[in-house]
Amino acid sequence: MWQGSLTTHRSSNFVYVVESDVGTIVGFAAAGKERTGRTDFQGEIYAIYLLKDYHGRGWGRQLFLAGAGRLALEGLKGLMLWVLAANPTRGFYEALGGRLLGEQPIQIGPDSLVEVAYGWEDLGELRNR
Repeated sequence: MWQGSLTTHRSSNFVYVVESDVGTIVGFAAAGKERTGRTDFQGEIYAIYLLKDYHGRGWGRQLFLAGAGRLALEGLKGLMLWVLAANPTRGFYEALGGRLLGEQPIQIGPDSLVEVAYGWEDLGELRNR
């Protein structure tokens, strides 16, 4: 999947990474056009992850804003993302002004889980956060 994202689909998807002081990748954000055809939120952060030891440094925020900025450069007006409802870092998206859009079930291996969607209608407003 990652090979395809970085090669075949690189014209429609992009990935940003953040490195530690010694050059080790400690986080990433992958984004592109929203995948289900929604017209109200044209962009999507597909995945964002930062190792726990690097939380609280502002790097997750920088990754998120870099992805949002790139979507804005592509001419997209809003973005959304899905996160597991049980994810303890959900407040990060709320602090960035994400509006809760809804929820859906998801199957990951043998586990039935719930994920929730957050949305930002105006990417221009995110630049000021």
